Amino acid sequence: MIRSSCLVCGSDNLKQIIDLGCHPFADTFISEAKISEPDVIYPLVCELCENCGHVQTKYATDPMLRYAHTEYSYTSSNSAYSRKHWDEFAKEASDELKIKPNALIVEAGSNDGYLLEQFLKNGQKVIGVDPSPNMAALARERNVESIMSLFDNKTAEQILEKHGKADLVIANNTFNHVDNIMEFMDAVAKILRDDGSFIFEQPYWLSGVKNGKFDLIYHEHVNYFTVRSISALLARVGMMIKSVKIVDYHGDSLRVTAQKKSQVSQEPEEVKKMIKDEEEHGIFKADSYKEFMQRILKQRNKFMQKVHKLKEEGKTIIAVGAATKGNTFLNFYKLDKSLIDYVTDASPLKKGKYTPGTRIPIVGDEIFTKYDSPYALILTWNMAAVLKEKLIPFNKNIQFLVPEDL
Repeated sequence: MIRSSCLVCGSDNLKQIIDLGCHPFADTFISEAKISEPDVIYPLVCELCENCGHVQTKYATDPMLRYAHTEYSYTSSNSAYSRKHWDEFAKEASDELKIKPNALIVEAGSNDGYLLEQFLKNGQKVIGVDPSPNMAALARERNVESIMSLFDNKTAEQILEKHGKADLVIANNTFNHVDNIMEFMDAVAKILRDDGSFIFEQPYWLSGVKNGKFDLIYHEHVNYFTVRSISALLARVGMMIKSVKIVDYHGDSLRVTAQKKSQVSQEPEEVKKMIKDEEEHGIFKADSYKEFMQRILKQRNKFMQKVHKLKEEGKTIIAVGAATKGNTFLNFYKLDKSLIDYVTDASPLKKGKYTPGTRIPIVGDEIFTKYDSPYALILTWNMAAVLKEKLIPFNKNIQFLVPEDL
């Protein structure tokens, strides 16, 4: 189904800006038992709302197919890098908002419960909401009370009836997954105390465009946010931005703290500055994306020439990081098992499986010890420096392929 209106403001003033071809769900890794089953693919196309500046996928997919039909594999605690980020998030939120020990904290898209566990250690009461059965199960192992559901008005009513209103609602890298974003926001406003806070992090659209990073686009990410569209979205449910900053996670994310308008007299000056920066970079003009598409296509063509030359020479190429953004990259570049020998990952939820669409086997980093001078393509580029240090002990002769450097 094609979306006919903006998910934030309802306008039908939508312009197509990016077309990455047809892709499967990026976080649906394939088990050995299902290796012969075909992937379900959809056009991966983004549209810009010229009314409010929001960016969203053009083609709608079923959220329950995305998260509950197969075993969801991304975990918040999957690396030291991620754990450090969420540890710092919990401390900074607690210090900034002076969260009391008995406060009620609700997280939408709570994943494996790692972040809520940090608040639980401080004596706060926590409730997680996540539609993935295996993620909810992992969260319960951490003693995090979890509701297996999408975060919507029905879930909000369920929490209100049993626990009352929340002091803090969190939605990290969750907002962008939501199809019915206005119902999501209504649920946030409904469940939040009048003096409560709503904190969320999202990959920052402007940073991705500036850096030519298209791989954070995938079907699971329905929404792509600008400060301008976030401000418009919050206004529709009587909320305002209290603070906003860029944090170094997922290659620049926006961390927004919002409250009800009764608690915030006006948006901070930083909001105006960031919106002005967005406007100056042309991300609200559909024509500006023509250059973006030309840039990523040119980069793909140059990189594939290099890959084909290496394979003609009999070289081994191993990708590093079985990540959702990595799958967008592999499928857009059409890098399948004939070109990439393996993808490595540390997660036990991914090893032994295959990448969607490209069907590359996922193994541990120790595979690098089996080759004399292998090439490595790091898919999780936001962790490139850390991963390079981790890989060198396996094989000091690894040569790294970086598409942007060609």
